[in-house]
Order: sequence, then C-alpha cells, then structure tokens
Amino acid sequence: MVREKKLVDEVSGWLRVYDDGSVDRTWTGPPEVKFMAEPVPAHDEFIDGVAVRDVDADKKSGLRVRVYLPEKNPGEEGTKFPVILHFHGGGFCISEANWYMYYHIYTRLARTARSVVVSVYLRKAPEHRLPAAADDGYSALLWLRSLAKSGEYGDLGDADLNRVFLIGDSSGGNLVHEVAARAGMEELSPVRVAGAIPIHPGFVRSERSKSEMEQPQSPFLTLEMVDKFLSLSLPVGCTKDHPFTCPMGAAAPPLETLLLPPMLLCIAEKDLIKDTEMEYYEAMKKANKDVELMISPGMTHSFYLNKIAVEIDPDTAVQTDGLISGIVEFIKKH
Repeated sequence: MVREKKLVDEVSGWLRVYDDGSVDRTWTGPPEVKFMAEPVPAHDEFIDGVAVRDVDADKKSGLRVRVYLPEKNPGEEGTKFPVILHFHGGGFCISEANWYMYYHIYTRLARTARSVVVSVYLRKAPEHRLPAAADDGYSALLWLRSLAKSGEYGDLGDADLNRVFLIGDSSGGNLVHEVAARAGMEELSPVRVAGAIPIHPGFVRSERSKSEMEQPQSPFLTLEMVDKFLSLSLPVGCTKDHPFTCPMGAAAPPLETLLLPPMLLCIAEKDLIKDTEMEYYEAMKKANKDVELMISPGMTHSFYLNKIAVEIDPDTAVQTDGLISGIVEFIKKH
C-alpha cells in the first residue's frame, strides 16, 4: 500500500512542501501569467542581437550558468564587453535562471549595456538551505577567475573580466551583498569586481517595518512570501535578523569592516520592504561606502520582471526603461 504524502507547508501558487521532504514548484496561480515562469531554451543563433548558452561551469559540483552574448555591432571589432554576473530572485526557494521573466530582461540588458550576462542556476531551499545559493554565486565568481587565469574564455566570447558587475533581484540582491563581501576578502586577480547592483533586495528584520504594514502587496511580493520563503531558506533556527537577510543588523559583520565595490542600490517606492532597504542604504552611507540610490516612483517589488505590466501599463514601461538606463550608466561609469 502506497502511503499518501501530506502537505506540511506551502506558498500560495508557488510552492508546496510534503512530509517526505519532496517539493512541488508547479505554478498553480492564474494561468495567464504562467508563461513568465516557463523555461526558454538556449540558442546559439543571435535573436534580436543576443545568443544564449547554458554552460556547465563545474561538472563536479553541478554548477551551471546561462550566458547571454551580445552580437557585435559594426565598429566593435576587438571590443571587450564587461561581464554582468546575475543572481536570480525567488526568496531562495523558487525560480530558475532560464525563466522567461529573466530572459526578456537580461537579453535586453546584454544588448543595451553591451555586456556579457552570466546568470547562475542557484540551488534552492528548502532542499538546499542558505548558504547554498550564496556559495553558488561565489563559486560562479571563482569560475570567472579560473577562466581569466587560463586566458581561455570559451563560451564568454570577448569578455572583459577586469570589469565584473554583480547584479541580483530580490533575494538575488541579498546575494549581491554577500558575494561582494566575500570577494573583498580574497585575491581574485585578474578578475575585478567593478560594481554591485542589488535591485529591490530582500533586506528585512524580524520585526515588521512600517512599509510592510502599510504598502500594497504585489504579485511578486506578499507578506506570506516574505515569511514562508525565509522560514524555508534561512539556516534552521535562524530568524530574519540573520546576516543573509539583515546585513545592516547587529548579527552581521560591521559594514565599515567590509571591502565593497561601488554600489547602485535600486529601490521601488511602493515596495513592501522599502523601509529596511532604505535602512541598509543609510547604514552603507554611514560606513562611508560608495553607494548610489535609484528609486522607481510609484512602482512595487520587481515590477520590471512583470512583462504583462510592462506591456499594458505606460508608467511601468517608463520606469523599466529608467531602471535599465540607470544600470547602463552605472556600468559605463565603472
């Protein structure tokens, strides 16, 4: 007789955890948005000026990355492109580097920023709790160093590994801070982390902030998602005051002791977790870190990943254009 497994935890629409330890990430929310969480196959041919490859970075550990290569324009012969190392969001529990929502933004960024984008397939909780995703992000950076040392860039084409920018959305923004902090403690030459761009990072505290209580919940972030995803992903027994989720808190290494690259912190005005993101910004400024702030007025968490909103709402489209432009300018400066 086959024992029926029991549901022990779930995040509405996104994820169900069963008593045998199995996890079901089948999308069960509105079917009209399912396409954003569908995988896009890699393609060697240039489509809209970008080719996409999936690469086994480390066969032993299973580390994989998705590479977006911009097609060279006339006059760019011999040009080396900066590298954008991307960590996807999803509360450390869901999403994949090959999802359509990332494909549609990172092909655009590769094309616009004239950059090679390397997006890491991160291990997910609860099967792999933190620090697994952070370890994967840092391992990808060390892989870039190994390529730079060998002088054989292979799947990265004409990449400039002296100009690597870390970028991440939501929980991926947390990884930007963590990987940047680790990078400051190790000799990465000939790789150089030239900048870091956390977009709507999942910085929170155990105590609810004013914005969590007052700002509207959005399709990409609800209080249930914040609480459940972090309870499933943080090390067992830890609270939201852990350094992974509260790098400006008392439990984290003091920011002034960290060697961090120039940073562009991107915040949405109506983000549920805006207050704690701003607290991080103020703490960074107090620690004399090189940090710029970019606020998208009227927008909610990860608005630019919502292709439906970008297409039907002029304000979302304008703010997405502004976000991309701000990122491009930051990369050009560094």
